[in-house]
Order: sequence, then structure tokens, then C-alpha cells
Amino acid sequence: MLSAERAARLKPLLDHFVDGRAWTERIAADPVEFAHRYTAPRDVEVAGLLAASLAYGRASFFKPKIAALLGGMGRSPAEFVHDASPRSLRPLLGGFVYRFSLPADVGVLLLGMGQALRTHGSLEGAFLAEVATGASPKDVRAGFARAIRDGAPRGPIVRALGPTRGLAHLLPVASGGAAKRLNLYLRWMVRGPDAVDLGVWKRVPKASLIIPLDTHVGRIARWLGLTARKDLSWKTAEEVTASLRRLDAEDPTKYDFALCHYGMSGACPVVPRGENCRRCPLKAVCSVGRRVR
Repeated sequence: MLSAERAARLKPLLDHFVDGRAWTERIAADPVEFAHRYTAPRDVEVAGLLAASLAYGRASFFKPKIAALLGGMGRSPAEFVHDASPRSLRPLLGGFVYRFSLPADVGVLLLGMGQALRTHGSLEGAFLAEVATGASPKDVRAGFARAIRDGAPRGPIVRALGPTRGLAHLLPVASGGAAKRLNLYLRWMVRGPDAVDLGVWKRVPKASLIIPLDTHVGRIARWLGLTARKDLSWKTAEEVTASLRRLDAEDPTKYDFALCHYGMSGACPVVPRGENCRRCPLKAVCSVGRRVR
């Protein structure tokens, strides 16, 4: 974890890095754009969970899939899932395939969200029900995913839409991974509202968020000394988050979007380039950038 001395050196540079650029230009390259299409909190949270769950692989592949699903759900995704049934999903999901995900997988997600809305009034309420169990942050997230999965009538879904295939990937409940897409969704819902995150969940503290750890964030985190770990595990996500809490205890994931898109955009490539490193505002605190000529 980040030492207090290094945190004091890193914080002003990283704060300036986040605040000194209009990162909103990157929203179009991020699945958060789908949540921004709506204003009603229930629509934001439903569209957001659908988008985050399917945001794996290349954006150019998954974004048209998400857009088509939301387009077929009408003006209110929340109303759509609240009233949906397995048979009513056939026109929307018939023929849907995206990598691991088949129609029935997405059907479980949509109908599970509908049940959560009917039971708790919101997806935030469903998440808070897991928080109330006193479970660990990792188990709270797994419990939330399990509640969505278990809230859907599996037998009728399979009869109407066919077999499931990628449900464990779409809504993972037991994994050593970092739960990147679910932590991404939680960041969207809890942080803000600002130019990137929606902030429609008012009862979950920002301090409780965990960094949505992906290859870009993991690599840059190592180079900045936020972690020495090289895997993309839950333990690494917790360690990076603990280091970021030394920079901002109340809002540790505020750095995520900028760091992720700094890598995604090619400004900080996997193989360092001198021309990039020379103009990088974080070069002075980057273990790799300082050595590149």
C-alpha cells in the first residue's frame, strides 16, 4: 500500500491530473454513456446495470448490442423490466448473442432487475439489503448479483428464450476476480453527480466504493506505486483502493475514470514511448516514465 510520504507527493499531481483535463470527451468511448441517456433515477440504474454487465470485450462490439437492447425497451427501461415476463422478452432478445451471453442470460438480468424493483423499489434498495447483512464488501457485491439472478424465474425463462450459457460471467457471484464491471456500475451510481458519474444512489457512501480494476488501471497503479501486485484480483483492487484512500479517504474512486482512459486512449501505452512519457503530468511519480528516454 502507498506510504504516507509517497501519498503526500502523489496527491497534488494526481489531483491536478484529474481536475486539469476535460475527461468528458472520453464519455463517448465508455459504457457510462448509456446511463447518461436517462434522467429518472430508476431508469439510470437499470440502464446502467445492463450496460455495465455487457461491457466486456471491445467497446465497438458491445456498444451496438447495448444500444439495440435499450432502444427496444422504450422510453423507460425501469418500466420495461418492472412489467416484463419471459414471453414478453422474446421480441427483444430473439436472436441476441454477444460472446458468452445468450438471450436467456440477458433475460435473467432484466427480469431479476424487475423483481428487485418490485421488492425493494429500486436497485439501490436491493444493494442496501445486502449491505444490511453486514457481509464483507466482496460478499455484498456477490449477494447483490445473486439476488438479481435468483429473482428471475429460471424455468420459464429457459422455456421462452432457450438455455443460459454465460450467466456466471454476466452476473458473477463467486469469483476470485476484481468484480470490475459491478464496481464500475457502483461508481456510476454512487459518485457524483458530475460530468461522468450519475450519483443517483444517495444512501451508499462514496468511501465504500472499490476501484473498478482493469488492465489499464492495474498497470498504471503499479507504475505509480499504488500496488506491487500484478494480478487483477479482488485483493489487488482492495489494495489499490486502500492506497487511493490515502489520497482521498471520502472519494477514493474519483481517480478511476481518468486513469482508465489515460491507458485506453493510448496516452499511456503498455509499451512506454518517450514522446508520451516526456509530456506526461505524472512522469515525476511514475517508476517507468522516469526511466524512459
